[in-house]
Amino acid sequence: MQEARYYEKLSDGSVKCELCPHSCIIKPNTISPCKARKNVDSILYAINYGECVSLAMDTIEKKPLYHFHPGTLILSTAPNSCNFKCPYCQNYGISQGESSTQYVSPEELVQIALRKSSLGIAYTYTEPFTWYEYLIDTAKIARSKGLKNVLVTNGMINEKPLSELLPYIDAANIDLKSMDPEFYKKIVWGDLDTVLNTIKITKRHWHIELTNLIIPGYNDSPELIQSLVDFVASIGVDTPLHFSRYFPHYKFKAPPTPIETLKFAGELARKKLQYVYIGNILLEESSGIGDWSSTYCPECGNLLINRSYLDVSATGITDNRCNKCGRKADFVI
Repeated sequence: MQEARYYEKLSDGSVKCELCPHSCIIKPNTISPCKARKNVDSILYAINYGECVSLAMDTIEKKPLYHFHPGTLILSTAPNSCNFKCPYCQNYGISQGESSTQYVSPEELVQIALRKSSLGIAYTYTEPFTWYEYLIDTAKIARSKGLKNVLVTNGMINEKPLSELLPYIDAANIDLKSMDPEFYKKIVWGDLDTVLNTIKITKRHWHIELTNLIIPGYNDSPELIQSLVDFVASIGVDTPLHFSRYFPHYKFKAPPTPIETLKFAGELARKKLQYVYIGNILLEESSGIGDWSSTYCPECGNLLINRSYLDVSATGITDNRCNKCGRKADFVI
């Protein structure tokens, strides 16, 4: 265990966590709802420090990050904790439940990444912000060794701790679940304004891409999709947006997202955004949806990067420029 950052001691022995907007009041000898912190004698400890629930080499596209070092592999890891309660979580066994973990020190994790010739380290699968102390310690060491630090996150963090982390992260995929504040409040136990603020801030410092899981009957109305597209356009039309297909899982029984809804969302987004992708489509259904995974030049329509599941080839890029019209490609390479 390591003492947590960002908390306040209260007069009755409780502590108030100040890492995210939940501002949880944690009584003596109890654990926070996110399972990451414990109050021991009025000191808040990060009980998940270094405790890894998963460790694997993934393609960077799996995050998904399509415009950040395409075609590379990255060491991916996660804590057994999350500050959301998504009832449809695909990784609920490690985000919501108790799972076995193994301690890996920051130095050891960095050495594993170096031995595997990884692009860097991706903090993913659950919620990396609940791993804050370990995240920032490891990211600093990784950065000093020339590795990249990548987050896959729900964006639920207060501005002060986020600001401390900004210099050490290179890229992030942020899950923008809905533009409806009530969806955040009632469905996933989150706060939309905080997530939007995180996106605006990190856009100025990191390479970011956004993902929206479309759930029938919850966030799939044309008005909500249009609102989401308008927000993404407001922070930059070059911001890659990934629409993802939902399937029933965990506690949610809504039917899978219709292909037509995904195509509608994608076509709506393409009216304002330069890079729109659709993912999580079953192989047998992908033939009728068209190519929503490859990247095309916004200027001339040239195929820049061809993606076919795990096969990624930069067929239309030379020196990070479109080899047809010469436009600078919007990739970090």
